[in-house]
Amino acid sequence: MRGGLRMVGEAVSVARAGAGWMPRESFWLRLEVLGAWLLALVWLAPLIYAFWAAFHPPAYAIRFELFAPLTLENFAEAWSQAPFARYYLNTFLLVSSILAAQFVLCTLAAYAFARFEFFGRDVAFALVLVQLMIMPEVLIVENYRTMTLLGTVDTILGIGLPYMASAFGIFLLRQTFKTVPKELEEAARIEGCSFLQVLTKVYVPLAKPTYVAYGLVSVSYHWNNFLWPLVITNSVETRPLTVGLAIFGAPESGVDWSIITAGTLLAVAPLLIAFLLFQRQFVQSFMHAGIK
Repeated sequence: MRGGLRMVGEAVSVARAGAGWMPRESFWLRLEVLGAWLLALVWLAPLIYAFWAAFHPPAYAIRFELFAPLTLENFAEAWSQAPFARYYLNTFLLVSSILAAQFVLCTLAAYAFARFEFFGRDVAFALVLVQLMIMPEVLIVENYRTMTLLGTVDTILGIGLPYMASAFGIFLLRQTFKTVPKELEEAARIEGCSFLQVLTKVYVPLAKPTYVAYGLVSVSYHWNNFLWPLVITNSVETRPLTVGLAIFGAPESGVDWSIITAGTLLAVAPLLIAFLLFQRQFVQSFMHAGIK
């Protein structure tokens, strides 16, 4: 009896497969894949248009012809119309100084919150987490007033100073440090290591994937940050790429989409190239950080 039912079930499965019948789980999986591809195309559409307009003459910026001529003159024209070399230097100095300060400050704060017992530790950490709930735009007026008192308006230091202590970085590193076995710290202390030596020789090496993941988030955010640099800077000597590109593409200076898209690609090129070259390392760093 059971053998007959099994044979009937197998026959029904074969018939369904031959008729193109698809299980419900497979149908939803394919639907999710299709939706993911559609979202990817929507996300890539502006970038694809930017590449098209930047590498074609202005007459073909909105004419999508298969054999349209290619050109690099748009990049040369964009480079000559704006001081992109200075903008690159300002942006590099900005993101580098912010990242270096964040690594030092977030590491020390996270180590204190993770391994030291002191009065008010939980309250202080809760206050740090409150910063995650406050949008940076809400603090623009107060930050500008503070930078004015410090005399850092229209300086690279003034752009980066409000971001050098990151609540997200402190939280991320604290969670990573708490996963490090205390036996490793005790062994290092027996060997004569001080608290700072334990931090630099035990905790920091084990948290390398977290540092890489956080560094990627920090660099990409501050490379693309626009509103605060626009408010705090007034001169070419301090403007980063985002502000310089906004002024370069202002409507009052004329709208030439080929040149504007060429300038946009010049601004985002370092991040795109870095992602394409180190995509595997990027993904692995986020995976390790997430697992920890």
